[in-house]
Amino acid sequence: MVYLTAIKICGLSREEDIDIVNQLLPEYIGFIFTKSRREIREEVAKQLKKRLHPSIKTVGVFVNEDMERIVRICQAQVCDLVQLHGNEDHNYIHQLRNQIPQKIIKAIRVKDKRDIQNSLDMDCDYLLYDSHSHYANGGSGTSFDWSLVEGVRKPFFLAGGIHKDNVLEAIRRCNPYGIDVSSGVETDGYKDPEKIREFIGKIRSVIK
Repeated sequence: MVYLTAIKICGLSREEDIDIVNQLLPEYIGFIFTKSRREIREEVAKQLKKRLHPSIKTVGVFVNEDMERIVRICQAQVCDLVQLHGNEDHNYIHQLRNQIPQKIIKAIRVKDKRDIQNSLDMDCDYLLYDSHSHYANGGSGTSFDWSLVEGVRKPFFLAGGIHKDNVLEAIRRCNPYGIDVSSGVETDGYKDPEKIREFIGKIRSVIK
């Protein structure tokens, strides 16, 4: 079955995380290759990728990363897509495109409408709109004003403070290509199988 709203569970780092998504089959999962409590080492990501159901695409998340490292990880077939979550500009994205075949997601930290407008000509395959934080490049667990992205036509993921109690409202208002969740399906900093099951089940019970 093809679902209208893709689901991305980000920040997986353990075998048990892979086992639960293999049961529930979200379209995407994320490996975070940057300083974070969810950071994963390359060798661990390689092993988890081998364990992952082949229908699920892996997204490598990078923040202002040395391009050679991204290329190396992509060449090792660890990532099916690359997510740039820092201050990467048009020139950086253009250079990266010339070196990898993987599709690129560019994350935008949203403060106001100008951030949305400035993102629309980014040379990426998907945008990802996340809440702005002065202290982190993402993963703040807070939402932003969703009305700012209403009407955006370029395919985008919606992130930031999404959980089971607001995800259907987020989809209804914003009509995103995909929903990105991390802390919203965690307990005590770890992915919670029951929260993942409930989150995915809630979306797929009504959005088909």
